[in-house]
Amino acid sequence: MLAEIIVIGPYKDINWILPFWPVLIFSFVAALPGTWLCKKIALKFGAVDKPDGEVKTHTQPIAYLGGLGILLGFTAGIVTGIALLEQTGMFKLYLKLLIGILTGATVACFVGLIDDLLDIKPSQKIAGQMAAAIILLAVGIRPNLNIICVQLGFELPEILEAILGVPIVIIFVLGATNSLNLIDGLDGLCAGVTSIITIGMLILAVHLGTWNLSSIGDPVRAIVGLGLVGATLGFLPFNKAPAKIFMGDAGSMLLGFVVAAMMILFAERQPLWWMASLMIFGLPILDTSVALVRRVLNKKPLFVSDRGHIYDQLMDRGISLKKTVGICYLLAEIYAAIGLLMCPLSHIYAAIILAVTVIISAITIWKKGFLKMKGLRGVVRQQEDSF
Repeated sequence: MLAEIIVIGPYKDINWILPFWPVLIFSFVAALPGTWLCKKIALKFGAVDKPDGEVKTHTQPIAYLGGLGILLGFTAGIVTGIALLEQTGMFKLYLKLLIGILTGATVACFVGLIDDLLDIKPSQKIAGQMAAAIILLAVGIRPNLNIICVQLGFELPEILEAILGVPIVIIFVLGATNSLNLIDGLDGLCAGVTSIITIGMLILAVHLGTWNLSSIGDPVRAIVGLGLVGATLGFLPFNKAPAKIFMGDAGSMLLGFVVAAMMILFAERQPLWWMASLMIFGLPILDTSVALVRRVLNKKPLFVSDRGHIYDQLMDRGISLKKTVGICYLLAEIYAAIGLLMCPLSHIYAAIILAVTVIISAITIWKKGFLKMKGLRGVVRQQEDSF
């Protein structure tokens, strides 16, 4: 039985990832002072988020522009990774993918920054997110749909696979960027959850690379993962409660885009890896699903801000902000752990675990009343949400 479940691959030394650890250090070192500088600039020029007495939990104006600090750290990490890769035989291929992800992340960040400062229309924001997604397609980051079709007993023509890959990449980018945007509602929440998710995906990348299961993606996923973890950890000291700076849409859209790119990179050779990465991203998916289903059931507008997210409802039940953030961290860790436990399993066992987790999550949400809209949870702003 064990032989049927465990995937056995040609093991290679785990030391393959050790040369990339400077990426983590440089991204952190750049993000930490970069965020501090962004805070000073935001306060000097009045780029602050003002409390509204409804959806927002802070009572004093807080500096924006934290997303630029994260971008600075992520850029430093990618540049460091490129420098480390320069001696490899496949440097040009790696360079193309890394530059594509960095360029798309920059586009996503600046679209979010424009929204933070000018409050652009949701349609304009979505157009910017789609432009970032197209950059991934342009550098060849798209899912290998034949990995799924082969499991079903047929093969897609190359042109059809390319066509179908376009909407899938766009959906992943839109979904991830807006899911992380929606979860960015408490001090330290989005950055901390993203760090946990990225560490989970980094461990998944190390697993694939160590067992030599991947072809070209190992260094790219390692560099992107280490760069994003370092950037978020460099930002987090200024964002934990009480926050001194917010990442804004600039930060949440950047983080969502990079995580989406990593998930698409996992759609390389086996559906199992894609399923595992989706499970690791489970908490943002859960929160977004709860928000949309709750609004449908309560006949509320879909795309408006309210205080009905999981973290809001926890606080409305008397749990402190810090404990609420801690609970969300724990939930993110549980989903990440389940995703990693799926890695060595066969597709059928992994699919069963995925289905059981979804069912248990749905039943828990229903039984605990997270789909109701009462009290403070019923507050709805007449302003369109980002998704």
